[in-house]
Amino acid sequence: MCLLLGATGVGKTLLVKRLQKLSSSDGKGALGDAPPTRPTVGTNLTDIVAERKITIRELGGCMAPIWSSYYGDCHSLLFMVDASSPTQLSASCVQLLGLLSAEQLAEASVMILFNKTDLPCYMTVEEMKSLIRLPDIIACAKQNITTAEISARKGTGLSEVLRWLQDTHKTKS
Repeated sequence: MCLLLGATGVGKTLLVKRLQKLSSSDGKGALGDAPPTRPTVGTNLTDIVAERKITIRELGGCMAPIWSSYYGDCHSLLFMVDASSPTQLSASCVQLLGLLSAEQLAEASVMILFNKTDLPCYMTVEEMKSLIRLPDIIACAKQNITTAEISARKGTGLSEVLRWLQDTHKTKS
């Protein structure tokens, strides 16, 4: 199972819909226009078939206080950050540090997704990584951490996320 976590409005639901479409077309063909989404209240389970079935459990950002009750069967974690909103960065960093320090997630592979890179922002993703001291976080974490810059709306970087999911879930049953 893969957990998909992040603050409200970072693009988790759209990411899942896009990954599902991408996996069904074997990574070929156009994704088309972004489908409409609404903030998730609760949890969504989505199966993505990419070499093998991977279940993604998306938890709404408003559920952050009880995310830990879903850690049990987590093999991988996708954590989304809104790259167009530096004001949300410190809250996302606190959430990330909480996730990385959770004992139940010690063995999980983690991918941090900087989403909405297609939108204008006064800070680059590199500046954001530096501001939250991401290299230090990665160096101190027990987990294997990867980062990606994506646009769920435009589809940029999603094949890399799909490949990461495939590779991560190949080695974990």
